[in-house]
Amino acid sequence: MVREKIPVSTRTLQWKCVESRVDSKRLYYGRFVVLPLVQGQANTIGILMRRVLLGEIEGTCITCAKFKNIQHEYSTIVGVQESVHEILMNLKEVVLRSNLYGIHDASICVKGPGYVTAKDIIVPRSVEIIDNTQHIANLTEAIDLYIGLKIERNRGYHIKTSSNNFEDRSYPIEAVFMPVRNAHYSIHSYRNGNETQEILILEIWTNGSLTPKEALQQASRILIDLFIPFIQAEEENLDLKNNQQKNTLPFFIFHNRLDHIRKNKKEIVLQSIFIDQLELNPRIYNCLKRSNIHTLLDLLDKSKEDLMKIEHLDIEDIQNIFDILDKHFAMDFQYLAQSIHLK
Repeated sequence: MVREKIPVSTRTLQWKCVESRVDSKRLYYGRFVVLPLVQGQANTIGILMRRVLLGEIEGTCITCAKFKNIQHEYSTIVGVQESVHEILMNLKEVVLRSNLYGIHDASICVKGPGYVTAKDIIVPRSVEIIDNTQHIANLTEAIDLYIGLKIERNRGYHIKTSSNNFEDRSYPIEAVFMPVRNAHYSIHSYRNGNETQEILILEIWTNGSLTPKEALQQASRILIDLFIPFIQAEEENLDLKNNQQKNTLPFFIFHNRLDHIRKNKKEIVLQSIFIDQLELNPRIYNCLKRSNIHTLLDLLDKSKEDLMKIEHLDIEDIQNIFDILDKHFAMDFQYLAQSIHLK
């Protein structure tokens, strides 16, 4: 456990972690203070932070399990102590950490007798199992148990729907994608001369897939990304027709530019440049990653229609991508290839 005292300042807004502890592999706790705040600000920040912490931060879960020769979810497996339903409930408790997007495969393949735990799950290389001791099943006989799994990264709580996949023996699992298990805030007021100021105290509990400090930082970035469009919006009094022309023109320029680049640049160079090198803002970067766009080649293979279909990307975002690409492609690609040791 770590505890610190923080002095009260009347000048610059400060935040600091004053208590941090690990209660178990799947329960982390952190307490943070934010001060000094004008009266009313603490409640505004507290409400926003709590909602984002509990509802907007993404997590990774097992969302589906596939068994061999199982008729329904409440079946039993010869040589396995638990029913299929109980195994699904145990899989629901497995805590994962990853930066993957989309749906990925994992599996369990063991031979009994013996206990099956989370350490027996074969996951993609970029997925980390937080608690390997999580119990899944007890094999009481010398049988082979195979379970195919689906891993997904998302946010919120997804209630499983009735499965229509009885023929392939796939069963959905209720997924709790929320890495923040609980968040609480309190407000303490004090007098500073004739002014009433406030101290905001935030308490965060996570499942171990990220620390409370990481959760707080992610929540802050999400809030910043939500409000950036209001800051960047230009206050121009344009009529609807001119506004439409302004918004549609970049797509054709962007599309033609991509065609030119595809014809003249080596794919091997494009495959070696990742989109995190393009100085994209976090929201655009995350939107592209969720659409499995990881390199310049992935991005340049998308048409304007493909980019328009990406969730949460708008016309201004496409224009921003175009401006960044135009800036980068002003460089000499031969020099770029040599700098990354490619020919």
